[in-house]
Amino acid sequence: MNTNPELIVMLTHNDRTVSNAQEIFEACKNSKARFWGFKEEPLPLEDMKRLYSVMKKCGKMTFLEVVAYTDAECLAGAEMAVECGVDVLLGTMYSDSIRELCEAHGLKYMPFIGKVSGRPSVLEGSLEEMIDEARRALEKGVYGFDLLGYRYAGDAAALNKAFVQAIDAPVCLAGSINSYQRLDEVKEASPWAFTIGGAFFEGKFGTSFEEQINAVCDYVAR
Repeated sequence: MNTNPELIVMLTHNDRTVSNAQEIFEACKNSKARFWGFKEEPLPLEDMKRLYSVMKKCGKMTFLEVVAYTDAECLAGAEMAVECGVDVLLGTMYSDSIRELCEAHGLKYMPFIGKVSGRPSVLEGSLEEMIDEARRALEKGVYGFDLLGYRYAGDAAALNKAFVQAIDAPVCLAGSINSYQRLDEVKEASPWAFTIGGAFFEGKFGTSFEEQINAVCDYVAR
């Protein structure tokens, strides 16, 4: 989609939102990252709404990633995204009801692609199956896709690159981007965006949270 993928800072570790997410955002709101988000668990809804409101006031594009697989759980997560007023819903398994809900409330919908299970998530399936699935969803009007490439049971770098090349829509590479080698692979795949959460909490790109955000933003912009 572009030569400089956007970093989505996820205030999450092990696929769950950290308890001090707002404190971290407040400390890093002047970093170079424009895209911010977190998961649907375990913050109370009112805390989520408050944090998204602060993010929006700071001019950030906001994301909620819903790690759910049943119809009921996915729809509940989508309804949460609507209540929070986020810009983009990441995750859930695609459904017409979620797409219609997002369309009605002006949210961009980027569902998971492939066979996804567990938490932290695992991705399975063939490239061909994922491309076919994505094309069917695009015909129905989704905005793009949440590809858990580095949670894949096969060659993640090859999958990421081939999927992005095959799909004419925004792709977010999410999950386990935790090294400069993987950042190089992300740059080569050239998706619309990618997420980093846990790696920042584990100090994979430096020391302070803000320093790591800026280091990653600078690296992908080169």
